[in-house]
Amino acid sequence: MKSARQLWEVYRQTLSVVPELGLSIDTSRMDLPESLAESLPGLADRIARAHREMAAVERGDRVNSDEDRMVGHYWLRAPELAPTPEIRRAIEETVVRVKRFAGEVHVGKVRGERATFTDVLVVGIGGSALGPQFVAQALASAADPMRTHFIDNTDPDGIDRVFTRLGDGIERTLTVVISKSGGTKETRNGMLEAGARYRAAGLAFARHAIAVTGDGSELDRTAAAEGWIDRFPMWDWVGGRTSELSAVGLLPAALAGFDVDGLLAGARTCDVATRREGGPLLANPALALALSWYVAGDGRGTKDMVILPYKDRLELLSKYLQQLVMESLGKERDRDGNVVHQGIAVYGNKGSTDQHAYVQQLRDGVQNFFVTFVEVLRDRAGRSPEVEEGVTSGDFLSGFLQGTRRALYENGRGSITITIPTVEARTIGALIALYERAVGFYAAMVNVNAYHQPGVESGKRAAGAVIALQRSILGALRVRTGSALTVEEMAGAIGAPDEAEVVLKILEHLAANPDHGVRASGSGPFDRRYAIDSPSV
Repeated sequence: MKSARQLWEVYRQTLSVVPELGLSIDTSRMDLPESLAESLPGLADRIARAHREMAAVERGDRVNSDEDRMVGHYWLRAPELAPTPEIRRAIEETVVRVKRFAGEVHVGKVRGERATFTDVLVVGIGGSALGPQFVAQALASAADPMRTHFIDNTDPDGIDRVFTRLGDGIERTLTVVISKSGGTKETRNGMLEAGARYRAAGLAFARHAIAVTGDGSELDRTAAAEGWIDRFPMWDWVGGRTSELSAVGLLPAALAGFDVDGLLAGARTCDVATRREGGPLLANPALALALSWYVAGDGRGTKDMVILPYKDRLELLSKYLQQLVMESLGKERDRDGNVVHQGIAVYGNKGSTDQHAYVQQLRDGVQNFFVTFVEVLRDRAGRSPEVEEGVTSGDFLSGFLQGTRRALYENGRGSITITIPTVEARTIGALIALYERAVGFYAAMVNVNAYHQPGVESGKRAAGAVIALQRSILGALRVRTGSALTVEEMAGAIGAPDEAEVVLKILEHLAANPDHGVRASGSGPFDRRYAIDSPSV
């Protein structure tokens, strides 16, 4: 452990600053080696490869080789970098359309059947919800022209809770359905449930709905055929987890009244700072993050990333970064086909709540992590009252951050500190861009494709197989109306004797709900018998 004087010198020499944003990255508590690139074998080559890949991404090379796609989220805030005039024009026109549409909603030019819109319901999942949720939590205020709500799962009870909150306000609610393919089941289910709620209220869903989707997708065709209010594009060169600065995130943000130009400007400014090569390695803030991750986890993700923002508005940052980092880096194979099982686990809370939750383990328990503190300098708009003589609540918050950081370091636990002046559109855009670039750098350094997600797709296929099995079970019960079968009898009846455990879980779920008319009798999961009362149910 370095002394306080030594730490000060390291801090002075390694602090990465973006003056235009008031953003700084402090890696002094990570105990990175001096002469970093020279101290670890092969690291200099990995850094060079990372810079080459970032350049290839921005000029439009198909770096997502598994899906033969370009990766264009950097063009969203710098359209002039787009590889074709058509893409540049599409980006610029979409931003104009988003702002114009939001403005028309706010003045009542675009309205529902019975009333002007006061609420936005976003239906999406994963990258189509996490980014908009993070931004909404960070930037919302009582002065916003519209309130934002989310359906981000296919949980019926969760959907009910959203519509209970909306109540009669459904007639004043504009629903934004976000899905690139239009076939994502969770989003489709949320859309269908929303449609049913509008119809139950005597409203036409199409008069209250807009789509953000791929051109010609299933959702695009549905919206066109039903005459939805409008449609906005999703492009195949923007992945869901990097789509917040496309219409996916900009449209909900603009409807809520947030500064979308500020979001884009903050990201653009951060991109300039994180694009630069040469000079001290840690002067590039995104590279400083990526190198810290690499050194901490031995290039293999052996330590978890704990995100601790000391600001309630940033509570969802860790949830947002879970997808960005883990879906991008969590790969079985590298680009050469070698089995590597790469990835970095991400979790987090908020300060100082974390000090009453799990900092005890961070300080004294298993040493399998590094922390990223996010410090926000401005406490609130205006002055704060004193809670003790000469001390405000915000002073305590800052003190808890500094104290936790010191306590961790004194026990050999590393940390990074990101500092921003305030939570506003520009700094949120900058944080999004900072982590997008850091993930890209790290992925190139460990030679994995950050821009596909084969594990997610395999999970979707497995879920589809379960639904197919459920259809077989219901079919078997309906032709045996009144006859009760055990789990093993049912598995045999549908020709799936090896799937008895899945059959059990399906039957338990069916019997717990009234939707399909399945009833259970008997006690114990292995003796219980299942039947269906009527083939018409």
